[in-house]
Amino acid sequence: MSRSAARDARRLIHPLQGDLKRLLQQLVRTNSVAIPPGGDETPSQLVLQRFFRDQGVGAQLYATQFIEKSGNPLVRKNRSYRGRKNLSTRLSGTGRGKSLLLNGHMDTVPAGKAPWSRSPWSGVYQGGRVHGLGSFDMKGGLVANAAVICALKKSGIRTGGDILFESVVDEEWGGGGGTIAARLREGGADACIIPEGTQMDIYRATRGGFLVDLSVDAGDPAAYFSAAEVVSPAIPCGRLLGWVEASAKQRAQVRPRGAYAAFSDPVPVQVLAVQANLLDPDIPLSVPSRATLRVYFQFLPEEDVDAVIQGIKEALQQFQANDPFFRKYPIRWTPLIGAPLLGHELPADHAWTRCMAESAAAVLQRKPVITAAPYPCDAGLMHRNFGIPTLLFGPCGAGAHNPDEYVVFDSVLRTAEVLLTAALAWANG
Repeated sequence: MSRSAARDARRLIHPLQGDLKRLLQQLVRTNSVAIPPGGDETPSQLVLQRFFRDQGVGAQLYATQFIEKSGNPLVRKNRSYRGRKNLSTRLSGTGRGKSLLLNGHMDTVPAGKAPWSRSPWSGVYQGGRVHGLGSFDMKGGLVANAAVICALKKSGIRTGGDILFESVVDEEWGGGGGTIAARLREGGADACIIPEGTQMDIYRATRGGFLVDLSVDAGDPAAYFSAAEVVSPAIPCGRLLGWVEASAKQRAQVRPRGAYAAFSDPVPVQVLAVQANLLDPDIPLSVPSRATLRVYFQFLPEEDVDAVIQGIKEALQQFQANDPFFRKYPIRWTPLIGAPLLGHELPADHAWTRCMAESAAAVLQRKPVITAAPYPCDAGLMHRNFGIPTLLFGPCGAGAHNPDEYVVFDSVLRTAEVLLTAALAWANG
């Protein structure tokens, strides 16, 4: 990949940088929070559609609710898609090259209850960073994708293969519904890039994931102040936490191959929440009757995920059988989002991996890090279920799913340059 191609990409992106910054700020300032079963992504999709229109690009909004009756086994039954719209546009090629899909999600997680130093929807640009909910995960990446489309459109360049752009709903909380709708409606592509925040590393693999609530009900709330003994599950759940720790140590013995070979903890087991009574001042002082652990298991792309989960459940049953308290008060196993997410892995020598590596090296003037993602995302669906070779490459930032999230705006521009360079090379190759 010549440096002249990277210079051309920078030349095409540079005139857009003011518009791109304003778009990113406006997207952050527009609430697109999704909380299962629904989500409120459409106002932000309208912002993006208006931006494309002003740039001379036609983009379509379309309803995703049709997947609820599609019969597709990938669609989660515990989600609603009423009023939730994807956005897509396509730059048609000459038909003499490979197609490329630029995929990203518009939904964000909630702002949470922890304090932010500024409003989650501030969109403030300060110190080279755009601040706010979703800035890093992943509205910055969506803006980089949009920059590729607008640069190609304004330049009049027509690639050999089609360049497709889509902004989808329902990626957070392991939904995948927006990407499923897009594939059922728009079809496939020869390659895909998802610009999640990767700190400008190339991720050629993603993990699988499974969320489960482990709950214990014990005693009778009416016994508080009215009986000599009040049973609480809170202290016994300390032993359940010990079982989770033991499970984590056992999973840590898994020896990965491929993209995760160098990870010190390739399949982490994490406790995301522990709850008995709440600490809020409006909650009466009382002994809890229920305690819950929310546990997150992750898996390598090559693992038999169903078999691993079955083994975990059997180990939990054995723990319960050996503990007098939990024999009397059984542990309830409740999957949080339903079926597990599956990971994926694209070979290091795949043509799309090589193309992205060469493009990143030309733009960044350094050899890019090629590694694996520490999380699942829609790449697993894209690659495993729809057969589209998929990589992740996106901007720098911090705070995803936490207060004071931000994205480094210059890295959004560099991401766009890399993606444009790669799009030209791939679609004309």
